[in-house]
Amino acid sequence: MSMSENDLQGALKKHFGFSQFRGLQEKVIRSILDKENTFVIMPTGGGKSLCYQLPAIMSDGTAIVVSPLIALMKNQVDAIRSISSEFGIAHVLNSSLNKSEIKRVKDDIVNGVTKLLYVAPESLTKEEYVDFLKEQNISFLAVDEAHCISEWGHDFRPEYRNLRNIIKRIGEEIPIIGLTATATPKVQEDILKNLGIHNAKTFKASFNRPNLYYEIRPKTKNVDADIIRFVKQNSGKSGIVYCLSRKRVEELAQTLEVNGVKAVPYHAGLDAKTRAKHQDMFLMEDTDVVVATIAFGMGIDKPDVRFVIHHDIPKSIESYYQETGRAGRDGGEGHCLAYYSYKDIEKLEKFMSGKPVAEQEIGHALLQEMVAFAETSISRRKFILHYFGEEFDEVNGEGADMDDNVRNPKKKNEAKEEVKTLLEVVEKTGEIYKSKEVVNTLIGKSNALIISHKTHEQGFFGSGKSKDDKYWMALIRQVLVAGYLRKDIETYGIIKVTDAGKEFVKGAESFMMTEDHIYDQAADDTVITTAKALNKGGSGDAKLVEILKDLRKKVAKKLGVPPFVVFQDPSLEDMALKYPISISELANVHGVGEGKAKKYGKEFVALIEKYVEENDIMRPDDFVVKSTGANSGLKLYIIQNVDRKLPLDDIAGAKGMEMDDFIKEMEAIVYSGTKLNIDYWIDEILDEDQQEEIHEYFLEAENDKIDDALDEFDGDYDDEELRLYRIKFISEVAN
Repeated sequence: MSMSENDLQGALKKHFGFSQFRGLQEKVIRSILDKENTFVIMPTGGGKSLCYQLPAIMSDGTAIVVSPLIALMKNQVDAIRSISSEFGIAHVLNSSLNKSEIKRVKDDIVNGVTKLLYVAPESLTKEEYVDFLKEQNISFLAVDEAHCISEWGHDFRPEYRNLRNIIKRIGEEIPIIGLTATATPKVQEDILKNLGIHNAKTFKASFNRPNLYYEIRPKTKNVDADIIRFVKQNSGKSGIVYCLSRKRVEELAQTLEVNGVKAVPYHAGLDAKTRAKHQDMFLMEDTDVVVATIAFGMGIDKPDVRFVIHHDIPKSIESYYQETGRAGRDGGEGHCLAYYSYKDIEKLEKFMSGKPVAEQEIGHALLQEMVAFAETSISRRKFILHYFGEEFDEVNGEGADMDDNVRNPKKKNEAKEEVKTLLEVVEKTGEIYKSKEVVNTLIGKSNALIISHKTHEQGFFGSGKSKDDKYWMALIRQVLVAGYLRKDIETYGIIKVTDAGKEFVKGAESFMMTEDHIYDQAADDTVITTAKALNKGGSGDAKLVEILKDLRKKVAKKLGVPPFVVFQDPSLEDMALKYPISISELANVHGVGEGKAKKYGKEFVALIEKYVEENDIMRPDDFVVKSTGANSGLKLYIIQNVDRKLPLDDIAGAKGMEMDDFIKEMEAIVYSGTKLNIDYWIDEILDEDQQEEIHEYFLEAENDKIDDALDEFDGDYDDEELRLYRIKFISEVAN
């Protein structure tokens, strides 16, 4: 059936509340509505599920969706039910249902109510289900996460292999839709072959996620403190921290909790009930951060994850892409931060050493790509996209400046002579050493192994003394990435000179060695604002957004669904920009369709109407003027009570404010030129010497950034103490 553009756009707006399709969605949907076999390669967060949800709703009959995870199915079913008045529009058919629930599902399908039926591949092997589905009108069959078919994919599931035969039993003519977020050609080939859809129309979306900011920091002893600082700078936002071991997950979750961050652990060692509870807490916004092993995430369709931190570097670029891809699915800010130390890579290599050589070779090649990514000085986005076979213009491409290498280019130094020295030492020692011994030979440090080979008696022993071991280690890794050295897998890590390396020794032009980044906290603040600036359109009324989020949480709790099922963040931000006060106005807000507006809108428009009245907000359709009415009342209240020397926590408590927000209000007062004398409070928390020390610091500092002060004092004072002293300082010195 062929449709005009308007009809399709109309259906999208009516059912999902979006005014336009993203990327390839429209083409894919047309292909499915035309009953073509279709293959969709679209990165995580690219809007894959809409590609089959909309045509299923628009077609006669029921679409079957095969999905590997119960949590994922449940999430999608909730989301579909939230846009329709028919509870039965979407169902799950799996082992968790009882007899009467199964009957209800079957009745809804027979009566044409159900448009989407989510099943696990195991359920489809049951005779009774196949016999039942054979008799029904099936519009198409979608295989989600289709890479599970391939042993080259990162989530191989043997039961996916049999899908082709099962589909044939249900109906010869049923169109098949395969969807995956994995782009390697080998996996794609496997999927087409296994589903028997070589004739499929293939759509491959760009793997570029322009709203994600990629950053790699060297991993030091203070990695926990760094993570805490990062999470606190993003307080109230949702994030995931990935760790390699369960033990590390437990420790880090506790450390975050102790430091006032709402965090829960998640790994396969916890019982199913706890895992489900922690996942729900994250979805329901009862916790901000999940610290997890990679067991977490497949089933998470939370659109407003604002950061993904890798405490340990992943084993492959695919895994890294998949895991970082859980950030910023709503198009808003997404900060991907990974901590890298070569020690972690060696740990992963040790894990692999017990496996068959063929498997080691795949694993090793993938790991080396990961090292190259962490150590590269080119645009990280370009590196990732190149890995997935996609070109990227690092000057004009979308999201070009969203990574640390582009924003703070690493310094480079000529190291041609050092590389020659290195390659010669590897050759002259007979290519028998791993990196560590090569470095020891260069700096002239002997150990049992070196003495046993009499290397310490050679003329070149210590020929690289002028540089330290860290320098040579970094250089070896960069020379490996450049292809002049290679690590031998068979002998586990011994390094050898390649043909290109031999050429280099003969007549090298130049080798620019990249210095490691030195990170200053100041760069952090800029990252967050720029990523935010990418967020849709102008910025709404922040106070109203907060109030709307609270209401959303209440409504969601009452209905037992995650808050983003009610409205996503961009919708709330749009409400705070447009101030809709009727259901019909609400239906024009980004991501809100008629169904949603009718279903959830009443309390939201009532709240906005009240807010607009109380704050004297002008709301002409095209622009919004915000008065400072309410705000100036709060300012006056603070100034009067500080004058009365009331304890600051009491003043904040009386207004139901967290200390952090209260300090922000005081900062706004003193920065706008009004004096606030909080000496009485400062004297309680800091003695004279401490006050003097901080005073001196602010007098001489180049800026008044708190992060710089925290670094300077290195843990002597916390964030709150420094901010409060800064208020005193500005009040006295500037006003």
